[in-house]
Amino acid sequence: MFEDRDDAARRLAEALAPWRGQRPLVLAIPRGAVPMGRLVAEALGGELDVVLVRKIGARYHPEFALAAIDETGELQWTPGIDPAAADPMWLEHEKHAQLDLLRQRRARYRRGREAIDPAGRVVIVVDDGLATGSTMAAALHAIRARKPARLICAVPVAAPSALERVRPFADEVVCLSAPTSFQAVSQFYGRFPQIEDDEVERILAGVG
Repeated sequence: MFEDRDDAARRLAEALAPWRGQRPLVLAIPRGAVPMGRLVAEALGGELDVVLVRKIGARYHPEFALAAIDETGELQWTPGIDPAAADPMWLEHEKHAQLDLLRQRRARYRRGREAIDPAGRVVIVVDDGLATGSTMAAALHAIRARKPARLICAVPVAAPSALERVRPFADEVVCLSAPTSFQAVSQFYGRFPQIEDDEVERILAGVG
């Protein structure tokens, strides 16, 4: 469906064209969405920053997302997961580990620069796709607490169930495709390379 993330970002920017000229704040979820966020921000005449959230993977199957955590430590659980079923000692350890990583990423990505304040702004949260929607839900929940004027979720592709998961957290959801055949985000990209921290740093510093 998409050649790569750049192709997806250009198409997403077209769908977001009504916000061009209103200086929206584009918040990308690292790491994969950061190059996309840059293109969307440039196309709309907005600013780029990141919103930091992390997946909490299952204890013995870490690729399976039980929940997502934001920088405040609040969890957004994947639908169908019973929080009471998670071992509390393991969960507390995992939360601390992910929060430590978020703090490290914030320090590395921002390099002393203050995060851009979303208060009173049109904020567009971008990711490269939604599988469960928990990570996006955590991101939207964290930004909503900072009182944006309007909060928009924008993704190229999503599982239909993930879209329903995130709708209550956003004022508007922009998704280019929600195929019933959804299995993984990567299946809808011709090229889907891993994005490294160095590239995120360069983009946020304006030299990427």
